[in-house]
This record gives sequence, C-alpha cells and structure tokens, in this order.
Amino acid sequence: MSSQQNLQGGKAFGALKAQQEEVLDSLNQEFLDDPKYSTDEDLPEKLEAFKKKYMEFDLNGEGDIDIMALKRMLEKLGAAKTHLELKKMITEVTGGLGETISYRDFVRMMLGKRSAIFKLILMYEDKAKEKEEKPAGPPAKRAIADLP
Repeated sequence: MSSQQNLQGGKAFGALKAQQEEVLDSLNQEFLDDPKYSTDEDLPEKLEAFKKKYMEFDLNGEGDIDIMALKRMLEKLGAAKTHLELKKMITEVTGGLGETISYRDFVRMMLGKRSAIFKLILMYEDKAKEKEEKPAGPPAKRAIADLP
C-alpha cells in the first residue's frame, strides 16, 4: 500500500498516531541526550509516560495541545476551567510565548521544578487512577449470613 493512497477512517487515524509517535520519540531522544536532564532518575520511563499522556490529549494530532483540547481534557478529569483559567495555564506552561502547548513545553513542565497548575492536575489524575484499581476476577463467595 503506497503512502500516497487516501486512507480513510481508522487507518488514517492510526497512521497519523504512528507518525506523531515517531516525532515524539525523536523529541524524547533529545531530552535523553541533554546533559541538563541526565541526573533525572528513570528518565526513559518518565518520557514514555509523558508521550502517552500527551498523545492522549493531542486530539487533532497536530503536535500541539490547544485551548479546546485542554478544556476537553480537564472536563474529562472533572476539573472544568473557564476560558481565562485555561489561557493562564497555557501561558504558565509556555512562558507566554504561545497559545498552544508543544511537546517540548509539556516535558519541560513535567520535568521542571516549577509547580504548574496543569502539572498538579495531571499528577492528581495519576494518583486517582492508582486508587481506583479494582481486584481482578470474580468477587469472593459470601454466605447468606454475611449479607446486610
């Protein structure tokens, strides 16, 4: 199948996500090669987790999280914000240089010492997922006397 062919539906989306993953992997390699981050423990694992999280929220696959993607993401997490709060978050992450969050900005925020609101929300989401894990398999058998 040639790359010039007009892919439709899931195939096109899968190809877009694969291409996006390649770009993010190359950016991750830049962070791995950067001496500034060489002292960070578990850096490859962190970067892989950041890549998955970023790809989850970069809905249009353009490589940036815009204000609408950020809004949908925070609503999904149950932390809906106003338009001004979202703009403030983006400004805080990008340093006021853009209206979208690039992957580089995202990783710098997550690895940095600064405590951005966005970073705190993402960390809270991860902790909430850890608590929500339910035991696998069928429930234990109970006797009728154990019922309320």
